[in-house]
Amino acid sequence: MADRPTDAELPAPFARALESVRRAQARDELSVHEIPAPNNLAPYSVALAADVTPTRHGADSELGTGRFILLYDPAEPEAWGGPFRVVCFAQAPLETEIGLDPFLAEVAWSWLVDALTARGAKYASPSGTATKILSTGFGELADQPDGAQIELRASWTPLEDDVSSHVEGWGELLCMLAGLPPTTEGVTLLSTRRTARD
Repeated sequence: MADRPTDAELPAPFARALESVRRAQARDELSVHEIPAPNNLAPYSVALAADVTPTRHGADSELGTGRFILLYDPAEPEAWGGPFRVVCFAQAPLETEIGLDPFLAEVAWSWLVDALTARGAKYASPSGTATKILSTGFGELADQPDGAQIELRASWTPLEDDVSSHVEGWGELLCMLAGLPPTTEGVTLLSTRRTARD
């Protein structure tokens, strides 16, 4: 397997984007760190993992978790509409009755759009899915309370190589899905409150 290029060997646009990813400001409630990026999606990529704190060391957060991947292909794939593409994921548990809210998926998507817009992120070709998952235990898990979670998967094409605002918007989305108040005005929360899962 070929060695990954050093920062000095990277194409200038991706080197600038990588630096902006690393300087993006995370909310205090988030623990963010760089993880190995998939090497089969684009010639160059960087990936972040984030957990809403507190969380156990080495485990996904029970409050919310997510991934952010920035891809760069100087050939500008037609489906992307540019050399960069962001692919992200955010997931958080919910009260069961909130999981039944018919507008939950639309609200989750609007939070992402609002978070990116509030930070001035410039992008095109957004796409994604919001999935509501309801769970009920049976057999030996019958005593476990019913649960729900929301999962948002999204991608878009940044129109700039400074993507710090995109990283920060994704972090804001993750915190909001976890029930934390937004840091931007004009965004309202669902009346979310979690119950402890055994």
